[in-house]
Amino acid sequence: MKSNINIQIELAEDKMPEAIQWTAPDGGVTDWQNAKAILLGLWDGEEKSALRIDLWTNKMAVDEMNDFFYQTFYGMADTYQNATKNTALAAELKEFAKTFLKKAAVAVEVQ
Repeated sequence: MKSNINIQIELAEDKMPEAIQWTAPDGGVTDWQNAKAILLGLWDGEEKSALRIDLWTNKMAVDEMNDFFYQTFYGMADTYQNATKNTALAAELKEFAKTFLKKAAVAVEVQ
C-alpha cells in the first residue's frame, strides 16, 4: 500500500515561493490547503544525513515565523519522546522551545 502527501509550490518571477498548497487524501485532507511555510525533514539512512526543504512565502510575517518555529520545536520534542522514550531530553527540548519563543517575542519588539 502507498499513500501520498502532495505539495504544490507556486513561484514568483524571482523564483521565490508565492503560494504553498498541500493535500493528504489518505489523511482526510482532500482539498488543497494553503500554507505560508513548510519545513520538511528527511533522513537518508544510507548517507546518515538529514535532508531539508525549507520554504516560506513573502506573506509570512516574522511573528508568524516565530510561532511556527516554537510549535515545530515543541512538536519535535513530542516526536522525539515517542520515538526514543527519552522523556528527560524531550522535556529539555520543550523548555528550549519556550525560551526561544520568549526571546523571539522580545526581538520582534526591538525591530
